[in-house]
Amino acid sequence: MSNNPGARQSFNVMIVGQAGRLQYECLLFAASLRKFAPDFPGRLFVAVPQPGANWGYDPSIRNLDLLAALDALGAEILPFQNRVFGGSYPHGNKIEALLAMPKGEPFVFFDSDTLITGDLGGVPFDFARPSASGRVEGTWPVPTLYGPGIAQIWRSLYDLFGLDFDSSLDLSQPANHWRRYLYFNAGWFYGPCPRVFGAAFLDYAQTIRDTPPVELTGQSFAPWLDQITLPLVIHALGGARDVLPRGLLDGAISCHYRHFPLLYARESDYVVAALEEVAAPNKIKKILKNYEAIKRTVYQRKGHRVRAMFDRDNLPTQEKAIRNRIKEAGLWIR
Repeated sequence: MSNNPGARQSFNVMIVGQAGRLQYECLLFAASLRKFAPDFPGRLFVAVPQPGANWGYDPSIRNLDLLAALDALGAEILPFQNRVFGGSYPHGNKIEALLAMPKGEPFVFFDSDTLITGDLGGVPFDFARPSASGRVEGTWPVPTLYGPGIAQIWRSLYDLFGLDFDSSLDLSQPANHWRRYLYFNAGWFYGPCPRVFGAAFLDYAQTIRDTPPVELTGQSFAPWLDQITLPLVIHALGGARDVLPRGLLDGAISCHYRHFPLLYARESDYVVAALEEVAAPNKIKKILKNYEAIKRTVYQRKGHRVRAMFDRDNLPTQEKAIRNRIKEAGLWIR
């Protein structure tokens, strides 16, 4: 972080794009960044996996109109190769793409299903202390009936990589509560150098996948591998939870909406208006309407039918309950 609290930092942003849903989400992300953070001083990279042995199809973006629209918004296409992951675990794209980013330049990664809704360049990132999204549910691990417990599971991972487990704990939380242990949503994270971060991320993730500790027997790695590994990387690089002031990312500055029906169900009126504003220009609309989820939810306004089903001040505590109610109404689409 700059010694001057009012100083604006320059850093790079990376999102992952590929053929299908993600390419349209990337266009929305880029449009929202330019609309709501017009003075953002850094570079926006759209990391695109290239065809190779780890894919059973061509994952690259080949929609020329969409590529031209990204270019017009100042996005830079960043091709990269999948040497470890690929079609078997597409979440691994965010890991391997980091190794193609400019070396030694601070970065922030966002999942493509994110909108920028405020001044991203004004966020006071402390790049020397990496962190990630705390908007997360206790999805992993799921202790088995006869053990080991959650503490033993997490400790085994820290021990595997020679990390200090005890210093990662939030001792204000009860011993068996998942929030006692360092756990993030991998929807955004940041650090001082993407290649250093990515090398550790890749090493740890591949090791956990291929030679996990015995304490992880019976635990699912799909789709959780990135979120299992991320806390270990952040801790190893001197980061922590709650480094950023609350209310910025996953708040006033960004929205990780995940799926459009979820956005309409639970996000603020401001976020809904921001989505519809950046999706409205004809040059954007003519591309986005080819994606059925946006066409039906945004342009055909079925999202507002979803919105009318929920009280934002009294939402179900579990995302699964929100999804199920939308599905029962026949309005779920992804």
